[in-house]
Amino acid sequence: MEHYLPSFHLKGKLAAVTGATRGIGKAIASAFAEAGADVLLISRTDSDLKEMKEELQQYGTNIYTVSGDVQHYDEIIEKIEQKKIESSIDIWVNNAGINIRSAAEDVTEEEWEQIISTNMKGAFFLTQYAARQMKEKGYGKIINISSVAGHVALRTGVVYAMTKAALIQMTKTLALEWGNHGIRINAIGPWYFPTTLTEKLLQDEEYVKDIVSRTPLRRIGKLPELAGTAVFLASEASDYITGQTIFVDGGMTIYGF
Repeated sequence: MEHYLPSFHLKGKLAAVTGATRGIGKAIASAFAEAGADVLLISRTDSDLKEMKEELQQYGTNIYTVSGDVQHYDEIIEKIEQKKIESSIDIWVNNAGINIRSAAEDVTEEEWEQIISTNMKGAFFLTQYAARQMKEKGYGKIINISSVAGHVALRTGVVYAMTKAALIQMTKTLALEWGNHGIRINAIGPWYFPTTLTEKLLQDEEYVKDIVSRTPLRRIGKLPELAGTAVFLASEASDYITGQTIFVDGGMTIYGF
């Protein structure tokens, strides 16, 4: 009898997640561990890494930690190499990102450099690093955390929106270039979820009311709903999907903002 239900488990895989100790990154890394993957946590704060490693050890998989800012991607790569992890990277998630909510006319060069270096430059060169390992084995999954701001115009900061649009296009282009090496590259475009980036905004009842009114499902997203999409894209269940962006947005992008 032929079986049609694919596997969503990640046992035997090594998954790396940037910005892994808070919000979306924490949800994804936790879901990966629960799905059976060994997980490499990458974050700027040592205390957060230590705490999260202890949390994830309940799943019985190997948990590794690397501290560093993705703006200094070369230092992160060096630290990963120093770990001498036996297995190579199977899954890479570019989640680390920042937003500085300045009006366009007020954006400074310093803000520009910080957002671009984190959201685009770091993501690209860390992806390049992971892909080299994946090419050797002829298989890999890369997931870029974009945003609905990369697809529709939002009052959210023009430089942030530019970087998230760039991640969507990077996803398409690299999927085309690396598909013949068995590397699948997809993106996730979240709407509003409870994270450190949205914490202050979601404390404003009128703002939340406005957001919800523009969302067909009439609520803010829940982090496990986003993590489930990441597990799907990381597993063999999505092996014939590449170059796509899945908007986990309660339907918001049906009609825009």
